[in-house]
Amino acid sequence: MSLDALIGRYEVASAADMEDLGRRMGGMLHAGDLVVLTGPLGAGKTTLTRGIAAGLGVRGPVQSPTFVIARTHPSLVGAAPLVHVDAYRLGSALELDDLDIDVDDSVVVVEWGRGMADGLRETWWDVELARAEGGSPADPEDEDAPDPRVVTITRRGA
Repeated sequence: MSLDALIGRYEVASAADMEDLGRRMGGMLHAGDLVVLTGPLGAGKTTLTRGIAAGLGVRGPVQSPTFVIARTHPSLVGAAPLVHVDAYRLGSALELDDLDIDVDDSVVVVEWGRGMADGLRETWWDVELARAEGGSPADPEDEDAPDPRVVTITRRGA
């Protein structure tokens, strides 16, 4: 089963629900899969990735790789590792390519990767995370805020 089964739009009520969606996604991903996450600060990109990691059965903890750019989480169950990339500080797709990520043998999740990670694979999943209409927490960077998120999963490429 591939992530194609989850293509669509989801309203996610809490951080726990975001992790649950990620866990479902992780159970459908395989070596060679690329997931590009897009959304504003605090939308839940890292929370979703934590769930993906749990679904894949990789070693954690999963934290935002903003300062290290990329982290590899080895599998604990003999499956593909997770490569978690934060492209926020990268200036171009060439800088992402310079990381020499093993996209064929890993599941790769790239935060802030739209327009940069597109060249890593012929096809990939684009996941847009946004605050639901009317959501406005006191701290927009608090991804555990109680307002709902909208997650849209689409397939891109050939």
